[in-house]
Amino acid sequence: MKEFPPVDMALASDTAAGSPRIAVILPCYNEAGAIVQTVADFRRALPQAIIYVFDNNSSDGSRDLAAEAGAIVRRVSQQGKGHVVRRMFADVDADIYIMADGDATYEAAAAPAMVAAMLADNLDMVVGCRKSEAEEAYRPGHRLGNWALTGLLKQLFGRSFTDILSGYRVFSRRFVKSFPVLSAGFEIETEISVHALELAMPVSEVITAYGARPEGSVSKLSTYRDGFRILRTIITLYRIERPVLFFGIIAAFLALLALGLAAPLIVTYMETGLVPRFPTAILVTGLVILSTLSAMCGLILDTVVRGRREVRRLAYLAHRAPSDYAARD
Repeated sequence: MKEFPPVDMALASDTAAGSPRIAVILPCYNEAGAIVQTVADFRRALPQAIIYVFDNNSSDGSRDLAAEAGAIVRRVSQQGKGHVVRRMFADVDADIYIMADGDATYEAAAAPAMVAAMLADNLDMVVGCRKSEAEEAYRPGHRLGNWALTGLLKQLFGRSFTDILSGYRVFSRRFVKSFPVLSAGFEIETEISVHALELAMPVSEVITAYGARPEGSVSKLSTYRDGFRILRTIITLYRIERPVLFFGIIAAFLALLALGLAAPLIVTYMETGLVPRFPTAILVTGLVILSTLSAMCGLILDTVVRGRREVRRLAYLAHRAPSDYAARD
């Protein structure tokens, strides 16, 4: 992967010269054991950035600890990371957004290099690819889900990311303000990746360290529950992004089933001129009708998907490129 020098934070603080306004946005749910360290790490890495903590109904005092650490704290009552990201993207006004988790597992020191990567190549998203420092930090079940989603997105869009499920990302303003967040939970990272690939945005990846949680911090992820969510996300991606493929597979299956059931009837009819099994003939007719309807649904929804993509693209083009801050109104 390409190496980038750290961004000049002295320049980043000079807003009069048209430099970027940087916001660090941290979702937080019961992270009392890690949120203070997370805020402090990003404060050291990006001293001129504004740090926001969006608390999602924490019951362990995380909200107060974040405020004492110097972060701007917002509360999100709807439970789920997707709801938190929706509020973060809607409420925070900045030119560059740095999103990480509040559990101190992501390498805050890598943030300047990720910002520099964005400004150097005018990118819309830089993904922090996790390189585990401890085996327990990145469990095998999540590695498998990451691999499955990576392969799926490459098949759908012709390209993908090394770490689809990374929660450490840097966004441009035009990415954030053109992204209609629909997810409610941890599948939000997949939806973010799909948005970038769907609009063929310029993106990049930077390898970052990924460590174990601090003592007293407990993961909210579940291998089986989140594995089911990943499977559901895969099926949903096929249905939404490639309706011709999704409904075409269903149509082909129904057509083959109908053909298999009809073959003996056709042979009998050719030999005797009779159709001895009317219930089977009626079933075959119904399967053919359903197959045709499925194929037509795929074609119609493909047109809808194209129109939706055009609308997102227009919303994306309404904002300036990341490095074009000198012309900011």
